[in-house]
Amino acid sequence: MKIDGTHYRSLWWNAEKDVLEIIDQRWLPHDFRVVPVATMQDFADAIYQMRVRGAPLIGATAAYGMALAMAENSSDANMDAAWTFLEKTRPTAINLRWALDRCRAALRPLPESDRAAAALQLAHEIADEDVEINRRIGEHGLALIRDIAAKKPAGEPVRLLTHCNAGWLATVDWGTATSPMYQAHDAGIALHVWVDETRPRNQGALTSWELGKHGVPHTYITDNAGGHLMQHGMVDMVITGTDRTTRRGDVCNKIGTYLKALAAHDNGVPFYVALPSPTIDWTVSGGVAEIPIEERDAQEITHIQGVTEAGEIGTVRVTPEGTPGGNPAFDVTPNRLVTGLITERGVCAASEEGLAALFPDFAQAAE
Repeated sequence: MKIDGTHYRSLWWNAEKDVLEIIDQRWLPHDFRVVPVATMQDFADAIYQMRVRGAPLIGATAAYGMALAMAENSSDANMDAAWTFLEKTRPTAINLRWALDRCRAALRPLPESDRAAAALQLAHEIADEDVEINRRIGEHGLALIRDIAAKKPAGEPVRLLTHCNAGWLATVDWGTATSPMYQAHDAGIALHVWVDETRPRNQGALTSWELGKHGVPHTYITDNAGGHLMQHGMVDMVITGTDRTTRRGDVCNKIGTYLKALAAHDNGVPFYVALPSPTIDWTVSGGVAEIPIEERDAQEITHIQGVTEAGEIGTVRVTPEGTPGGNPAFDVTPNRLVTGLITERGVCAASEEGLAALFPDFAQAAE
């Protein structure tokens, strides 16, 4: 996507410097910073500290981390050590383990002398594949938005609501939930996007930053406003992303997604999830019981980052001193609350049968 007319991916390989570079998202939307990821500790910190975030982007970053590990020491022992070191950084987003497993499976049969070059090429391929997957998700989501637009009075926008940031910053490019929005906007369909703030890290500000740079009309709202808007007929469709989806269509996404799904169900608002296939965990059936939920640092709850009147980025405490904070980072939306899953292969029901029909190759391999 573009920032002030210049195209960016959320990460890229700097061939001249022989290093991965990323947009350090901790400082957005207030400051745009590009930083290198040069050591294995840098890779772990980038993922855990959310310098990169979003399941697809975490997976791509991990693939480049494996490439660095092979450049440093291409032995089986170091490959396994790098897998373990990176896998423990974020337990919920399945793309992390998917990318690490894919790298190890591809590299293990190769001679050690060939592994470094092959690992870097595979990381490039994983990044490029993510871009294409998300573009195709956008095409299928665009068809849904067109259907809604065709039923609207002339000049009235399609009103979408999204939670967290499932934009190009959460992927290598395009985004998942935002890809249909960008494609609809570019096709001339009138849109208005309600953007949840998404406490505690306020990732909705990233979505607002993205949409603003692309010229998509939007409004930033509190997390608790969505149900009110739905009650008053001000939301035509909800689209979110996902960090892990079970084989039966339960969806694990940023904390608060479940509440939006409940409100949508109660008000008859379609609730769709944009879903790249690497985010499907074919080994898990019941999301609430089986998906591990990451518990993050309480300081994300008790403190908040922003810009002062003097233009300086700073952090302030918003709770009484000594108050403990609980910070589960994700929740699970049962498939019964999901209208449909928007994937790179089309839209399907949030069910084991629906996913298996679109992805018979993956479903059969998991049996």
